[in-house]
Order: sequence, then C-alpha cells, then structure tokens
Amino acid sequence: MLHILKEVTKRFVLKSDSRKYMSNATGTKHSRMPHGKAITTTLDRLPFGDADFLEKDRHKTKKERKELPENVTSKEMYSDVLKIAWPSLTELLLTSLTSMIDMIMVSNLGTFATSAVGLAQQPRFLFNTVVQAVNTGSTALVARSRGKGEVDMANNVMRHSMLFSVVLAVICSILGVICASPLIRFMSSGGISESTIQLGIEYLQIQMYGFGFMVLTTTITAVLRGSGNSKPAMYYNVTVNIVKIIANLIMIPTMGIPGAAYATIISQGVGMFFAFYYLLCGKYYLKLTFERFHFDYRVISDMCKVGLPAMLEQAIMRVGMIIFSRTIASLGEVAMATHQICMNIQSLSMMNGQALAVSATTLIGQSLGRKRPDMAEHYGRKCRSVAFWISVCLAVVFALSGKYIILLYNHSDPEVLALGSVIMYFVAVTQPFQSSQFVIAGALRGAGDTKSIAVIMLVTVVIIRAGLASLFVNVFHLGIYGAWTAMSLDQLTRSGLVMLRYNQGKWKDIKLLE
Repeated sequence: MLHILKEVTKRFVLKSDSRKYMSNATGTKHSRMPHGKAITTTLDRLPFGDADFLEKDRHKTKKERKELPENVTSKEMYSDVLKIAWPSLTELLLTSLTSMIDMIMVSNLGTFATSAVGLAQQPRFLFNTVVQAVNTGSTALVARSRGKGEVDMANNVMRHSMLFSVVLAVICSILGVICASPLIRFMSSGGISESTIQLGIEYLQIQMYGFGFMVLTTTITAVLRGSGNSKPAMYYNVTVNIVKIIANLIMIPTMGIPGAAYATIISQGVGMFFAFYYLLCGKYYLKLTFERFHFDYRVISDMCKVGLPAMLEQAIMRVGMIIFSRTIASLGEVAMATHQICMNIQSLSMMNGQALAVSATTLIGQSLGRKRPDMAEHYGRKCRSVAFWISVCLAVVFALSGKYIILLYNHSDPEVLALGSVIMYFVAVTQPFQSSQFVIAGALRGAGDTKSIAVIMLVTVVIIRAGLASLFVNVFHLGIYGAWTAMSLDQLTRSGLVMLRYNQGKWKDIKLLE
C-alpha cells in the first residue's frame, strides 16, 4: 500500500513539474508537453529574450557579437550543431553514394544510358521545386514553433504541410507524365540521338508515376528536421538506399534504363512507409493524428510568405540548370555523359554543406522563435566553420584523386576519362565556396528570408552560370571546360552575395507565427 502511494505521488509531482516547465518556457496556456522526445540543445536552458533584450542586441558592436552568452561554451554549441548535422550528413551521404552506385550501374550500359538519365534529371528536379517550397516553409515554421515551445502549433504546421504535399504530388505527377516527351526533347538541344531521347522519355515517365512517394517522404523529413530530429530521416533513408541497391542489381541487368527507374520507385515507396511510421508513433516530438482538420490561415499565410519565394528561388535555379544542361547537351553525348558523371560526384561533395545547412536552418529558426538572435548568430558561425574545414579536405581528395574517381564510372571511353579528369579540378576549387553558400543560405531560410535567396539565384544561376556557359561554349568555343568555368564563377559569386545579405542582419527581424 505504501509502495502504491509513493508511485502515485511520484507521478503527480512529475506531471506537475512538466506542466510548470512548459508554462515557464512558453508563457502560453495552450502549449503542452510533446508526444515524444526532441533533441535538447544549449538553447533550451537559456531564458527567452524580451523587447529589452532585442533592443540591446541591435546595438551591440562587432566585437560584442562574437562574445558568447554567459555560461555558454563553444564546445556546447559545436555539439548542438553536430547533433543535428551528423544524422543528416549520414543520410545525405548514403543517398548520394547510392545515387553514385546507381549512376555507375547505368554507365556500364553505355554512354547513351548515362546521357538518357541526364536528360531526365533536370525536368524531374523542376517538379521538385514546388514541393521544396512547401518543405522550406514547413521547416522554418516548425523550428519557430519548437523554439517557442508550442507543440500544438508545430503539429498544426505539419498537418498543413502534409495536405499541401498530397495535392501538389498528384498535380505534378500528372503533368510529368503528360509533358515528358516535350521536356526531354527540349533538353536534348539537337545533340542527342533519337534512341537516347526515347529512353530519357520512358525513364522520366516511370519516375513521375511514383513521384508522390518521394514528395511525402521529403515533407516528413522537413518537418522532423524543423523540430530538431534528424535521426528518423537517417533511419528510413538507410533502408531506402539498401532497397534501391538490391532492386538495381536485379532490375538494371534485365530491364536496362527502365529498371533503374522502377528500382527508384520501389525504394521510395518503402521510405514513405517508414517515414509515416515515425510521424504516427509520435516518438519524435511531432505526432500525426486523424482528428478533424481545420485550416489555420495564419499558418497558410506564413507558409506562403516563406514558401512562395522559395518556390521562385528553386524555379529560377532549375531554369538556369536546364539552360546550362542544354548548352552541354549541344556538345554531344560524350560531353553530356562526362558532365553527368562529374555532377554526380559533385553532388556527393554537396552533402557536407547541405547537412550543416540543416543544422543552421533548424537552430537559427529555433533561436529566433526563442527571441535569441545572439544565439542564432553564434550557431550560424559554428555551422560555417565546420562546413569550411570539411570542404577543404574534400578539395584535396578531388584534386589528387579525380582521375581514379572517374574510372569508377567509366573505364572504357578514354575521351570521357580525359575530360572528366580535368573537370575534377573545377570540382575541387569550388568546394569551400559551395559549402559556405549552402550553410548561409540555410541560415537565411531558417529565419524565413527566402526572398533574398531567390534574387541571388536569378543573378548567379541564370545570368552567370547559364549566360556565361552559353557565351563560353557557343561564342568562344571552349567546350565543356567553358561551361564548368561558368559554374565555378557562379559558386564564387553566390557565396559572396549570400554572405553580404547575411551580414546585413535583416533576417533577425522577420516575424513568423505572431
């Protein structure tokens, strides 16, 4: 009897303490404890900022901004950054490695196969822009809600994101299947054979049939990351990659290019199943329930405020990339295959910057939700530092081993090997700039400043990359080297522009969910 009384008392005290903690942390009656665990950071033990605190922060000198808050150490902040980044890095690296293995398997079918997949890649990414816009808004708003301690609002944002994603997935899938032929023919730019074009059309159509699987999975990943939980995405993407490799081994030898597309759909379907499990079980802060849905126009308004410029940004980037790819396709199948291989290798190196960008988006969004712009600045600085040193190491590897990496993809075509070996030096040189602009852009997105990124993308990807590539290839006849020179100038300029925008500090004053 005494034991039972102690247990009841213990539970009552814990429950009271939990409510007290949430009340003190959020200052709102409508917040409640999360359904499951959320990654705790240094930010969680710091007090909320107020009007006086924000006013003092605005008048800090450059030297004062570099000083950490009292009782906060660099070690703790680096720990926070890596705590979110390493699962994302693992997930992205495995995904990229799987894509690399996929491309190696496809390349073994011949140069025509690599070109066919390359033709389909940019149109598919173009459809992704719509979904990524929703995801950008979702991550930023969930991060703000998490920073404020408003679990109900975070779940509300998640439900709106899922609904929009379903609608967009259906629309994009239908358009992708119908428009596959004109899109692939547009991408070929007159330099690709008809048989390769037909393969590209078939590959894109099959991919679009299963587009919804990828859309829902990435949306779930976006909201979980906003809450600070990047591990679930790592878990189910490991499964996706294993399934994809096994399916590739079975389907590519027997079905060729269509087999690679079907393998992608199967693996993405498996990933969606497990992603839904993590939302339904409620172990990671957010929980998907089937209660009656109510539109919250505040959520819709802020998702549009962040998401529409993000959509414009992605659309601008894809238009620039399509023009860029067409310019290279006009050089013929060997140039297109070489470009596709080197882009695949470069995408592996992007994982460093993208993983640290996830940390920047999440931690800066949560810091601003807690009204701690000082912590947002420090987190941004730590993310950039980690990304920079990793990128330097990658640059050395690519510069010294580029030829041997190209050999993994193509060991039968000496022209592809010769061209690719030189382009790997371009990949090496751009590493520090690439990682820097990824992280800073992620920080700006976490704050909700997506308009400036859209403008920067217009200047760099469309005007510099696509424009100069066309000039260097068609006027100065520099071939694929001219195109990659334009790409390098794009990365350098973009890095400088996003840093300039970040240093202006206007991102700290953007209001969301208020």
